[in-house]
Amino acid sequence: MADSGRSFIHVLNDRLPRKRNIAQGLLRNEDGEVLLCELTYKAEWDLPGGVVDPKESPAACVVREISEELGVSVGIDSLITVNWLPPWRGWDDAVLFLYDLGTVPRSFTDDLTLLKRELKAVHWVAPEDVAAHVAPYNGRMLERVLGGEQAAYLENSDVPGGMG
Repeated sequence: MADSGRSFIHVLNDRLPRKRNIAQGLLRNEDGEVLLCELTYKAEWDLPGGVVDPKESPAACVVREISEELGVSVGIDSLITVNWLPPWRGWDDAVLFLYDLGTVPRSFTDDLTLLKRELKAVHWVAPEDVAAHVAPYNGRMLERVLGGEQAAYLENSDVPGGMG
């Protein structure tokens, strides 16, 4: 059989479905408030982070996105959870990787350089007020995480049947 220069793996790689990956970071201040970003392109606020580029790891993505959008370097403490998200508001389903970025002083936000085409502002938000500002799936996920629940994997911010 003649090979057209492409292996079977390359053919499969070209034809199999691809899933959007999102990497976000949970950053808190010394009072336990959560950093949320007020975005230019949607009503809901969001955690810092963004869509993972092709051939980029989720961990590298969250570090890159925060550098680009907030003008600051951060380190990752650990992966908190992975959350599969069903289609929402025109987006296909996705997988969200949520990383713990640790605790910083409240003054952390004083010298940020926001990427104005994407961010209007950043806000420290008390845990009990987060759900009022974010998309429902993020509200449920953050309620679990901020409440101390440890779930390595979620589906639509809930523990899948039989796993909890």
